[in-house]
Formats: sequence, structure tokens, C-alpha cells
Amino acid sequence: MEAALAIDYAQRATASGRSLGLGPVEVLEVESRKPGKAAEAEVLLPHLKDAHVIACDEHGKAWTSRAFAGRVASLRDGGVRRLVLIIGGADGLDSAILDAAQETLAFGPQTWPHALARAMLAEQVYRAVTILAGSPYHRD
Repeated sequence: MEAALAIDYAQRATASGRSLGLGPVEVLEVESRKPGKAAEAEVLLPHLKDAHVIACDEHGKAWTSRAFAGRVASLRDGGVRRLVLIIGGADGLDSAILDAAQETLAFGPQTWPHALARAMLAEQVYRAVTILAGSPYHRD
């Protein structure tokens, strides 16, 4: 159910973002054959090439929705062609991934299940697109 929700928000963001020079938005799920953060990092690192990476981490910066939208716009306007937002497994992200990231993002002090965090992040991407488009979806 959460995976379908994340995909739905990604599709909405893709459709709404085209005219803004944003997208496509994709949800990519990867799994390592071995357990542990290091094995997960080995699978994730190839997906980070040529991208501006924002890693979700409990010690990251907690942006408001408007600040997140502004950051996305700033990256786009600064020539970033590919933005990767990355969520780790239950144990968080390996230091190799955090070192590869240019920024970190926190969902706040609570702990969230991976599947729910993915849907929440996809919704925030969609919300950022609607904010940048001037849509009434977001209310302060």
C-alpha cells in the first residue's frame, strides 16, 4: 500500500513538474543480497553517479516544505540535472553513502518505517513541485 502511494506521488510530481523543468520522478527500490549497511551501500553507490545526493538521515536538516521546494528550485536553477533522494534500510545509511551525499534531510525526531518514509518523501517531492507551480495544494 505504501509503495503504491509513493509511486502515485512520483507520477503526480512528474506530470506537474514537466512545465517547471523538473522530473521525471522515479521511485527505485534496491536490495542487496547480503545483510548490513555496507552491502546496501555497495548496491546504492552506482545509482548516485552524476547526481546531487540528499540522504535521509536522523541527524540531517529538517526543512519546511517551502524550504525544501526552494532547495529543489535552487538546484535546478544552478544546473543540477539529476537529484537523488536516498532512504536507507532499518539501520540507516552506511557512512559511504552519507559521505557521497552533498546534503542530509531529516523527517524530524521520530523514527519512521522505511515504507512510510518513502511515501512521505515522495509526497514532499510532489508538494515541492506544487509549491513551485503556485498550486493551492500546499497551505501554510
